[in-house]
Amino acid sequence: MNYKQVILIRQDIKLPKGKTAVQAAHASVDAVLKSSEKNIKEWRKKGMAKIVVKVKDRKELFKFIQSAKDAGLVASVITDAGKTVVCPGTVTCGAIGPDKEENIDNITGELKLA
Repeated sequence: MNYKQVILIRQDIKLPKGKTAVQAAHASVDAVLKSSEKNIKEWRKKGMAKIVVKVKDRKELFKFIQSAKDAGLVASVITDAGKTVVCPGTVTCGAIGPDKEENIDNITGELKLA
Protein backbone atom coordinates (compact mmCIF):
# COMPACT_ATOMS: atom_id res chain seq x y z
CA MET A 1 0.00 0.00 0.00
CA ASN A 2 1.43 3.38 -1.03
CA TYR A 3 1.45 6.50 1.13
CA LYS A 4 1.82 10.10 0.01
CA GLN A 5 1.33 13.70 0.94
CA VAL A 6 -0.31 16.32 -1.26
CA ILE A 7 0.63 19.99 -1.08
CA LEU A 8 -1.92 22.48 -2.44
CA ILE A 9 -0.57 25.78 -3.80
CA ARG A 10 -2.77 28.82 -4.44
CA GLN A 11 -2.42 30.09 -8.00
CA ASP A 12 -4.09 33.48 -7.55
CA ILE A 13 -1.31 35.09 -5.49
CA LYS A 14 1.52 34.41 -7.98
CA LEU A 15 4.32 33.65 -5.54
CA PRO A 16 7.91 33.59 -6.85
CA LYS A 17 9.34 30.08 -7.20
CA GLY A 18 11.56 30.34 -4.15
CA LYS A 19 8.73 31.63 -1.96
CA THR A 20 6.46 28.86 -3.25
CA ALA A 21 9.08 26.25 -2.35
CA VAL A 22 9.45 27.60 1.18
CA GLN A 23 5.68 27.74 1.73
CA ALA A 24 5.30 24.18 0.42
CA ALA A 25 8.05 23.05 2.82
CA HIS A 26 6.24 24.73 5.73
CA ALA A 27 3.00 22.95 4.78
CA SER A 28 4.71 19.58 4.44
CA VAL A 29 6.50 19.79 7.78
CA ASP A 30 3.45 21.10 9.63
CA ALA A 31 1.25 18.27 8.34
CA VAL A 32 3.87 15.64 9.19
CA LEU A 33 4.19 16.99 12.72
CA LYS A 34 0.41 16.54 13.13
CA SER A 35 0.41 13.00 11.69
CA SER A 36 0.35 9.66 13.47
CA GLU A 37 3.59 7.76 13.97
CA LYS A 38 2.14 4.86 11.98
CA ASN A 39 1.43 7.03 8.91
CA ILE A 40 4.82 8.73 9.12
CA LYS A 41 6.61 5.38 9.40
CA GLU A 42 4.75 3.88 6.43
CA TRP A 43 5.25 7.04 4.34
CA ARG A 44 8.97 7.07 5.08
CA LYS A 45 9.30 3.37 4.14
CA LYS A 46 7.64 4.13 0.79
CA GLY A 47 9.93 7.05 -0.11
CA MET A 48 8.03 10.04 1.38
CA ALA A 49 6.15 10.90 -1.84
CA LYS A 50 5.00 14.51 -2.05
CA ILE A 51 2.73 15.70 -4.83
CA VAL A 52 2.30 19.44 -5.43
CA VAL A 53 -1.00 20.51 -6.99
CA LYS A 54 -2.73 23.75 -7.94
CA VAL A 55 -5.79 25.30 -6.36
CA LYS A 56 -7.18 28.47 -7.87
CA ASP A 57 -7.67 30.52 -4.71
CA ARG A 58 -8.15 30.63 -0.94
CA LYS A 59 -11.75 29.42 -1.16
CA GLU A 60 -10.79 26.34 -3.20
CA LEU A 61 -7.86 25.59 -0.87
CA PHE A 62 -10.16 25.57 2.15
CA LYS A 63 -12.69 23.41 0.31
CA PHE A 64 -10.11 20.65 -0.14
CA ILE A 65 -8.65 21.08 3.34
CA GLN A 66 -12.12 20.78 4.89
CA SER A 67 -12.93 17.71 2.75
CA ALA A 68 -9.72 16.10 3.99
CA LYS A 69 -10.54 16.86 7.62
CA ASP A 70 -14.09 15.56 7.15
CA ALA A 71 -12.57 12.31 5.84
CA GLY A 72 -10.38 12.01 8.94
CA LEU A 73 -7.14 13.01 7.22
CA VAL A 74 -4.49 15.30 8.67
CA ALA A 75 -4.52 18.68 6.95
CA SER A 76 -2.51 21.84 7.44
CA VAL A 77 -2.94 25.43 6.23
CA ILE A 78 -0.03 27.86 6.04
CA THR A 79 -0.48 31.55 6.79
CA ASP A 80 2.50 33.73 5.87
CA ALA A 81 4.09 36.13 8.35
CA GLY A 82 4.25 38.76 5.61
CA LYS A 83 7.93 39.66 5.92
CA THR A 84 8.81 39.41 2.23
CA VAL A 85 6.33 39.03 -0.64
CA VAL A 86 2.75 38.95 0.66
CA CYS A 87 0.79 40.77 3.35
CA PRO A 88 0.83 39.34 6.89
CA GLY A 89 -1.85 36.71 7.35
CA THR A 90 -2.01 35.64 3.70
CA VAL A 91 -2.95 31.98 3.36
CA THR A 92 -0.50 30.58 0.81
CA CYS A 93 -0.90 26.82 0.72
CA GLY A 94 -1.85 23.67 2.56
CA ALA A 95 -0.96 20.01 2.87
CA ILE A 96 -2.90 16.78 3.31
CA GLY A 97 -1.28 13.68 4.74
CA PRO A 98 0.85 11.67 4.71
CA ASP A 99 -1.78 8.98 4.43
CA LYS A 100 -2.78 6.09 2.20
CA GLU A 101 -2.67 7.15 -1.42
CA GLU A 102 -6.29 6.20 -2.14
CA ASN A 103 -7.55 8.19 0.85
CA ILE A 104 -5.85 11.34 -0.42
CA ASP A 105 -6.76 10.70 -4.07
CA ASN A 106 -10.43 10.57 -3.05
CA ILE A 107 -10.05 14.23 -2.03
CA THR A 108 -7.47 15.71 -4.43
CA GLY A 109 -7.42 13.34 -7.40
CA GLU A 110 -9.03 15.89 -9.71
CA LEU A 111 -6.38 18.58 -9.16
CA LYS A 112 -3.65 19.34 -11.69
CA LEU A 113 0.06 19.24 -10.85
CA ALA A 114 1.66 22.59 -10.06
